[in-house]
Amino acid sequence: MDVLNKYVGHFEDTSKTTGNIGLAGHNRGYKNNYFENLNKVQKGEEIKYKYNDFEKVYIVQSIEIIKSTNWSYLENTAENNITLITCVENKPDERLCVQAIEKQDTEQVKSQETVSEENQTNNE
Repeated sequence: MDVLNKYVGHFEDTSKTTGNIGLAGHNRGYKNNYFENLNKVQKGEEIKYKYNDFEKVYIVQSIEIIKSTNWSYLENTAENNITLITCVENKPDERLCVQAIEKQDTEQVKSQETVSEENQTNNE
């Protein structure tokens, strides 16, 4: 039986807790359409992920339409990311791909950018 008929699917070649977590789900036409509102997600919104006792919050960074054969979005990353993939209605060769970075990592990046900007100002 298809995993996606009952659950959100996990891409086996991706991590379940660190790096790039890859998940897939149906968005319409099935009993369980866990990603039915994925097409409404916007950059900057939060995604909460829970796996057993593991929980993290991610901030959406990119929303793309990709080819169904494009697996590059599932490659491992140094940052803690989550990648959500679902079908695009009436376009069997395309997928909606939403990528988000761990909220803590996002805050660290902003902090590093601020420090970098301060250093540039002090050096002028």
